[in-house]
Amino acid sequence: MNALIQQFRDLPTTAISDAMGGMSNLDSAIKPLDGDYRFAGRALTVQVPVGDNSAVLKAIGEANPGDIIVVDCKGDTYRAIAGDFVVGMMQTMEIGALVVDGVIRDLNAIKDLKFPVFCKGSTIASSGKAGVGETNVPISCGGVAVFPGDIIVGDADGVVVIPQARGEEILVHAKDKIKKDEERAEKYAGKPAEIRKYIALMTNKA
Repeated sequence: MNALIQQFRDLPTTAISDAMGGMSNLDSAIKPLDGDYRFAGRALTVQVPVGDNSAVLKAIGEANPGDIIVVDCKGDTYRAIAGDFVVGMMQTMEIGALVVDGVIRDLNAIKDLKFPVFCKGSTIASSGKAGVGETNVPISCGGVAVFPGDIIVGDADGVVVIPQARGEEILVHAKDKIKKDEERAEKYAGKPAEIRKYIALMTNKA
């Protein structure tokens, strides 16, 4: 994991989102299967037709360790994009995480793997394998454009996308946001009078 990716991994998605004006957050329905999961890595994008996960298997074979497989399956929640066997292969290939605007199946078995999966939930039906779909192409996932190589960061609050050309810029802004938040928290901690002044200031802005 390079230094830039590692630094993003240590930042909350909320700060990154604020640094980008809240414009690159995936649909809030896409959540981790475990609240302790967090990741950061480069996007390996996958586009599939509804009900087929052949391209996901292709992506597993193409991925480098640490890559984040991001799947555009048009928000389908009837057929699972992956089950425990497919996610187990991702883990073996040292992929960083799976992010999908759809669902998985074999929920408990996948949780046992402790592999970061961010999705809309679980279902029963499996996907077919007609052999269609593409990898490493621009996609839309959770209402956000994702390009191959973009930086993807996820934690308990959700997933955010950082265009790869803006990585250094967004990192600086996110760290600055965290610093300001810490200073604000320190300023008002244990000071009811100061809190009242702050509330009055904020509510009178309109």
